[in-house]
Amino acid sequence: MAHQLVTINPEFVVAAQSDEEFRSILNSADLALPDGVGLLLASRFLGHPLRERVTGVDTVERVAELASRKGYRLFLLGAEEGVAEKAALRLRERYPGLEIVGTYSGSPSPEEEEEIVRMVKAAEPDVLFVAYGAPAQDKWIHRNLKRLGVPVCMGVGGAFDFIAGVAKRAPRWVQHLGLEWLHRLIHEPWRWRRQLALLKFLWMIIRKRGGRSHPSSFLKPHASAGAALNFA
Repeated sequence: MAHQLVTINPEFVVAAQSDEEFRSILNSADLALPDGVGLLLASRFLGHPLRERVTGVDTVERVAELASRKGYRLFLLGAEEGVAEKAALRLRERYPGLEIVGTYSGSPSPEEEEEIVRMVKAAEPDVLFVAYGAPAQDKWIHRNLKRLGVPVCMGVGGAFDFIAGVAKRAPRWVQHLGLEWLHRLIHEPWRWRRQLALLKFLWMIIRKRGGRSHPSSFLKPHASAGAALNFA
């Protein structure tokens, strides 16, 4: 049976308010992981604290470690040309015995779906990580989930870039302070427009705390990230 996992951050929540398809996919996912310190703070503010943040990068690393011990097969799909291959090399170095049965950049374009689906099916992975960025990666997985025949499929955003060393991840102490967003903004200043979503998210949370938000403006209660915030 195929399962779709999603990682949720404030930017996802804001985007889902105006993208019905994306909202539906997040709400129907088998597991939603809270990837974003904003979700942790919001959950505490609303009185239903989440236990911890679970990032896409850390999830890929943990699954790779588990796969190296259990014999699970991984496939890395997405990112820029050559990045998935570099990420695969790094993961194999860190976790001896890890079996990565395929890497491919491609794109989430519907025109490439048939070829990519055939490629993934032929490799027979147990876990497929897709790094096309949200919401493209999550929509791609949702469209192809049943015919891929992969037990676990998960969108991981820029995880391959960090693992491959193409992008620099914030130091652990910065992550613990909840300032990883600032670190990324400093190193990738073009992201400033995307950071505006944080202000929109803050306003949504304030309205929800005050009981002034319309029920339809949020996502339904959902596993992990959503259960505490009343949206996925």
